[in-house]
Amino acid sequence: MAVIMVDVESDGPIPGDYSMISFGAVIVDDALDKTFYGKLKPISGNWIPDALKVSGYSREETLRFEEAATVMAEFQKWINNNSKSRPLFFSDNNGFDWQFINWYFIHFLKENPFGFSSTNLGSLYKGIEKDMFKNFKHLRKTKHTHNPVDDAMGNAEALLYMKNKLGLKISLK
Repeated sequence: MAVIMVDVESDGPIPGDYSMISFGAVIVDDALDKTFYGKLKPISGNWIPDALKVSGYSREETLRFEEAATVMAEFQKWINNNSKSRPLFFSDNNGFDWQFINWYFIHFLKENPFGFSSTNLGSLYKGIEKDMFKNFKHLRKTKHTHNPVDDAMGNAEALLYMKNKLGLKISLK
């Protein structure tokens, strides 16, 4: 199964009423050299300035991004080109990231190549450590910058650490 680490930046708390502004994805393997970066034009007139500020873009900049349907089709093609088997969606905060990716795939392409499930990296680490108060973020090598490719990369590095150093049994093929 192809493990794909994803991170999303948005201008509000939910898809549809607000917009996914950008997202990054990394194929989790030893090379970590296959990445995707999408910047999407807002689909709604609603936006929360403090939420958008996290992305590092202004509203005016986002209005010049690519159409969401185009970016999602490019992402689907990238997933298909980089997955020899069913892709698995992983993220640091899958409750947030998953809702946007799933909604955008279903809304614009009528299907989600990830199916209908996702995995939360933080919960996985808590299970490995058998401690609900443990946090995996110290396992990242790449600094968390709110550039979604950087953030997905750091999370992919943490997952590889869990596999290679902590004995997590996971197939990355």
